[in-house]
Amino acid sequence: MPPVVQPPTFRDFHAFEQHVRACQISRGLEIAAAWYRQPIFYFSNPHALVGHDGAVFAPQGSDELDYELELGVIIGKAGRNIPLNRAWEHIAGFTVINDFSARDLQRQELSVGLGPAKAKDFATGLGPCLVTRDEVAGQIRGDVLDLAMIARVNGRELSRGNVSSLHHSIPCMVVAASRDAELYPGDLIGTGTVGTGCIMDLGPDQAGGWLKPGDVVELEIERLGTLRHHIVARPS
Repeated sequence: MPPVVQPPTFRDFHAFEQHVRACQISRGLEIAAAWYRQPIFYFSNPHALVGHDGAVFAPQGSDELDYELELGVIIGKAGRNIPLNRAWEHIAGFTVINDFSARDLQRQELSVGLGPAKAKDFATGLGPCLVTRDEVAGQIRGDVLDLAMIARVNGRELSRGNVSSLHHSIPCMVVAASRDAELYPGDLIGTGTVGTGCIMDLGPDQAGGWLKPGDVVELEIERLGTLRHHIVARPS
């Protein structure tokens, strides 16, 4: 069971520059100037969360299932138009997110200028627990949270990064999310994928291919634990 069973909302940001650049390169594009000016997010599905040790299968029509290593931020105090210097106070704690993605479906959806939709809303891993903000207070310096991030598939390390490499800080994301909108306790915010934190960034050849039935995906964030999922065949 995920640490937050059904968050009121799930906003997923796109805040690590290295990953954003890899996404744009894959589409033959440059990073938009607007991305540097403010944190950008989309709404994902809060009803499709899969807890630690859960099973995940690719959605219909997809042969390119990918993991994405993200930090999850859980809101603990309601607020609207939250000022930057009070943003940390509205955070209850942190967890690990695996933002499972169907890359072939995602390419189709983004080609029409909308989405992602079915490429994302089939499953999002969350867990293994919620670590309260006070438990990682020693890793917070100003607006920066310093936690190592590692991804493994079948025991092989594929990705390594750090939350501190965010271009847009966690407080900046809270400010952006609350602008003219109410945040509520239990709301989930994803930071977006850390650089190299998915097969798309690495390239399927280097990563050993897209995820397939039988694979075990482990995403670890320092002090927050390791979130594990088992890739299975789609039920008949």
